[in-house]
Amino acid sequence: MSNVLVTGGSGFIAGHVITQLLDQGHSVRATLRSLRTENVVRSVLREAGVTRDEALTFVEADLMSDSGWAAAVAGMDHVIHLASPIHTGKVKDENDVIAPAREGALRVLRAARDAGIGRVVLTSAFHAVGFGHGKIDHVFTEDDWSPLNGPGVDAYGRSKILAERAAWDFVKREGRGMELTTILPVAVMGPIMGSEVSGANHIVQRSLNGQMPGYPNMFVPVVDVRDVAAAHIAALTAEGAAGQRILIDNGEPAIAMKQIGVILREELGADASKVPTRSIPDFVVRIASLFSDEFKPVAADLGYVKRVSDAKLRDLLGIRPRPSREAIVAAGRSMVASGLAQ
Repeated sequence: MSNVLVTGGSGFIAGHVITQLLDQGHSVRATLRSLRTENVVRSVLREAGVTRDEALTFVEADLMSDSGWAAAVAGMDHVIHLASPIHTGKVKDENDVIAPAREGALRVLRAARDAGIGRVVLTSAFHAVGFGHGKIDHVFTEDDWSPLNGPGVDAYGRSKILAERAAWDFVKREGRGMELTTILPVAVMGPIMGSEVSGANHIVQRSLNGQMPGYPNMFVPVVDVRDVAAAHIAALTAEGAAGQRILIDNGEPAIAMKQIGVILREELGADASKVPTRSIPDFVVRIASLFSDEFKPVAADLGYVKRVSDAKLRDLLGIRPRPSREAIVAAGRSMVASGLAQ
């Protein structure tokens, strides 16, 4: 079994990665911006079923500081770099999102290279592939890159594009033989851990809490967080994964946001009584996008069903992902159980 460093140890995907690594017998070291949160993170993981607590340690390391990274990678066999700022929509200063993503990735890669780590698995996102192209008739693959200033590309999307490009450039120029694999998940849903809701799971939470007046005419490619975690772990050692970008998608057509509401009402019964049934007309979303940056990515993709290749996920990593319905229902049930959907 291996010693694996997981950055951003308090995150949604990271929790599932850590849990699966420990279940498989690996030892895990996870980074936190502050060790003051260690007890909370440990408690969340125990509630999620982690039993090999002695095989999990935490270290303090911040994406915006060189301090702590050499110690973090010391003695590790592999690195999974998940830590990244998550800010969608409008931000005051885009550099507050872009700098930690790009500079943080480079700090982790330098430390890993200097420690003799053979392969780093880095989390990017579908934002770096399938946004900003307009409504083109195309199946998105790992060969595609999102344009930095295309329609619907926000600061978060730019941070993912720039961080991933910087990572590939670093490995090519300064990696000294170190291997890199990047993981690019579509909208990640699935069971939460603890009391934090992030990313696409907000669609489920806001639906259950009655915070959505209706659904825009938008389609979302979904993947279950448990499959995203499994992909990260498989990419550590899969023979053909070195030097690859790998999209993580379940192979189903992107699901209409309104259908997410239908699924929640069908599966959660009374707990989904606040889920809306209405649709928001396209013209309302377009008007809203003139006044709010949060609606710009939505307006850019109204009515557009994005198609995503899952060939590498299946062929290189051997993963057969769960269907969208399972991810949506698991997300909803976990939120109800945690008191986050009322």
